[in-house]
Amino acid sequence: MKFTLVFLFLTSFSFAQPNTELYLMDISENGDSLQITNFKNISNRPGYDNQPSFIDNTKLVYAGTENDNTEIILYYLESDGQHRLNAPTAGGEYSPQSFPSKPLVAAVRLDTTGLQRLYSYEYGIPGYGKWKMLFEELEVAYFAFQDDDRIIASVLSGDKLDLVVGTISKDQALLLTTNTGRSIHRVPSSSSISYTQLNTEGTYDIYIVDIDDTGESFYVCTLPMGIQDHIWLNNSTLLLGSNDKLFMMDLFKGTNWFKVADLSEKNISNITRMAISPDGKHLAIVAMPQEK
Repeated sequence: MKFTLVFLFLTSFSFAQPNTELYLMDISENGDSLQITNFKNISNRPGYDNQPSFIDNTKLVYAGTENDNTEIILYYLESDGQHRLNAPTAGGEYSPQSFPSKPLVAAVRLDTTGLQRLYSYEYGIPGYGKWKMLFEELEVAYFAFQDDDRIIASVLSGDKLDLVVGTISKDQALLLTTNTGRSIHRVPSSSSISYTQLNTEGTYDIYIVDIDDTGESFYVCTLPMGIQDHIWLNNSTLLLGSNDKLFMMDLFKGTNWFKVADLSEKNISNITRMAISPDGKHLAIVAMPQEK
């Protein structure tokens, strides 16, 4: 059964975008802390640079500012080079990430007409990637791939987000749950997806769901007050950013968050979104630069 959604979501991106920067670093575990090396700003320009996602251990994509528009930027770790991935559009692209096993990137596009849809983009020819609309009516806000044909996505429902399973080949979406958040991630070495859901106290709980198994959601833990984002370092370890520090939770050791890195000397604040490379050696974070 087709679950039709007609929403407005990303219109706020057309104005008052925060001046965020994207930072990349190498990480390694050192006891109960993370050792940070080779820390650098890889966007380093005015405007909105956000929503990183690794294609593999040598490439990542993010939503970056180019000519006052938000584009899909492809960054090469080994050469420190980067360029616009997609052919120019009249709209802006957000939340880019690669398909699990196809040479394509998916991103949410907001056109100047207000039309918001999820598209796929080729990236074989730098700056000229052709696109294809993936859903005729579904307005995706945030998403993660279950496989090449299915996504778990938060979509806007009135003044809140709801979680759906979208099947690209059928152009269908089925409701999973309501009142969810923006942080959706594949749990490493598993077929489960984690997502966040707003609780009655105004904070976000992390749940996991495996739609190929029972399809039931299981509570994992609660994010600290004011935090919306999380990632997985492995299938039992969570990471989040708060102000200029990184915190970890090892689910084998309990449900307490403990500080693993202090980035205050890097002149950043308000760490939000993060991404980890498949080999676990590179961490990308979004933060606000502090004036020196």
